[in-house]
Amino acid sequence: MKNDKLYAEFEQLGERLGIKIVKGKGDFVGGICMIHDQTVIVINKMKPLEQRLKTLASSFLEYSLDDIYIVPALRAYIDDIRSLDL
Repeated sequence: MKNDKLYAEFEQLGERLGIKIVKGKGDFVGGICMIHDQTVIVINKMKPLEQRLKTLASSFLEYSLDDIYIVPALRAYIDDIRSLDL
């Protein structure tokens, strides 16, 4: 699956889980944070797409995704990031 399609799948996954993905620019990497008592994933839109995908995958590792349908390519990508984090 192409990276832009993976990114769109991450956005849909966030919507299904009720997790807002905030895109901004600045001197930061991104990840999970709290904004007004709501958990959000912050993505630096100035970073390359590959880095934004890794940030999203690492952030979604914090959630239980076992009982949620995720397209196989996206699940494989998240699992690949999980294996890198070990």
